[in-house]
Amino acid sequence: MDEEDCERLVLSDPHFICINRLMVQRVQIWPMIERETTKLRNLVPHAQVEFFIGMRDPATLIPALFKASRFTDFDEFTEGMQPGAVTWSEMLGRLQRAHPDCQITAWNNEDTPFLWGQLMRELAGIGNDVSLAGVDDLLESIMDPAGYKRMQAYVAQNPPETEIQRRRIAAAFLDKFALEDAIEEELDAPGWSEEMIEQMTEAYEADMDYVADLPGVTYIRP
Repeated sequence: MDEEDCERLVLSDPHFICINRLMVQRVQIWPMIERETTKLRNLVPHAQVEFFIGMRDPATLIPALFKASRFTDFDEFTEGMQPGAVTWSEMLGRLQRAHPDCQITAWNNEDTPFLWGQLMRELAGIGNDVSLAGVDDLLESIMDPAGYKRMQAYVAQNPPETEIQRRRIAAAFLDKFALEDAIEEELDAPGWSEEMIEQMTEAYEADMDYVADLPGVTYIRP
C-alpha cells in the first residue's frame, strides 16, 4: 500500500484456497477451506475480516476448472469427484462454523452482470451515495453494442429509483439484445450426459434455498 493505514483492504485471488484440481473433492467444494481461511485471517489478526464468495453451477464450474488446469484427460481430472452430490451450502456452513465472527457474503456467478454494482459497493464497504464507474461493464460485455447504448439512453431518461428497478431494466434489455455466444457456454465434459448436467443444475438451484437460510451468510440475488 502507498499509506501505512487504511480503512478497508480488499484481497482477491482465484487460488486463495487451492489449485483448480483440488477445489472439488469427493462430495465437497473446498474441503480445506477452514484451514486456508484461518491462514488468511492470521495475515491481519486485529482486523474485522469478511469473506465474499461467488458460487457457480458445478455443471459448468468443474469443466471450467478442467479447462484452466494442466490436465488433458477429463476422467483423470474428475477422478474421485462426486459432482452430483456437491453443494455450496455445505461448504458455506463449514466456513461459518470455523469463523462465526466473520460476515460471509455469497452470490451466484451467473447473476454477476446484474449484481456487479452492488457487489462492488459491498466489497468496498461504501453506500449508494457514492458514485461508481463500471457498474454495467459486465452487462456491456454480453450485450449487443447498439442494445447497450439504448439501455444507457433509457436509464438516463428514466433513472431507476431502486437497485431492483435498475436490474429489471437490465434484464429486459438483455432479453432482447444478449449476445448468444457470450452467454452460452460450450461444456467440455466428456462422459457427462445432458440428463446428468440438467440434474446437477437443478440440484444447484435447489441448494440456494439452503444457502439463503444459513446463519451469518448474506445471500445476494437479483
